[in-house]
Amino acid sequence: MNLLIIRHAESVENADKHNGFYRDPRPYDGPAAHRISRHVVGLTPRGFRQAQWLGDILPTIASDDKRVYTSRYRRAIDTALIALPKLPEPWPRQTALLDEQHYGDATYMTKRELYTTYPDTADERRYRKHLWTAPGGGESLTEGVSRRVTGFLQIARHQLESTESVVAFTHQTAAVAIRSLLEGKSLEETLKEEKAAKMPNAAILHYVVRGDRFVKQATIAPPSEEI
Repeated sequence: MNLLIIRHAESVENADKHNGFYRDPRPYDGPAAHRISRHVVGLTPRGFRQAQWLGDILPTIASDDKRVYTSRYRRAIDTALIALPKLPEPWPRQTALLDEQHYGDATYMTKRELYTTYPDTADERRYRKHLWTAPGGGESLTEGVSRRVTGFLQIARHQLESTESVVAFTHQTAAVAIRSLLEGKSLEETLKEEKAAKMPNAAILHYVVRGDRFVKQATIAPPSEEI
């Protein structure tokens, strides 16, 4: 039984982050920034090809009878629809449990603007990123994202009682929280590993069920050359 955690393919935000989305001062308010992040940000041409690559690789890992979930963000939904275009209803199913970390009023703020605007939380964001709660209705990695993905893993385990594969299209922060939970590492340790070697767009974390545990089988990344 397989659990596949997939980071969405390359988005326009990933490709042109510092020229397009993170401007100082930011030209829009927090709620507008979050709406842009969730509903507007789609895939680059390279991201489209990465999603097609996923469509080639997933049949070699996941069974035909699979349950497919995505976050509610366009870039994750688009990745799933391109990679798996012929899924039967009601798949893929969107769930907030797989959403990107909600950065609230800090969405798309540069670090300089963030630290200037919210000086009281600057040190926590610098040195204890997993504990930092994004201002203006945002969430922390520890209390928000980890709690959500714990709920998703409960759903995945239940689904794997009746199917061979569960596939989740999600985001870097959610993948970090899932890795921490399934691999028995602290969030601090997992973030350090992620900083040293960031999970690429369209990469797959492959876990298998052994007894009552999810065990890491492999990390599968798209080819580093242009695809």
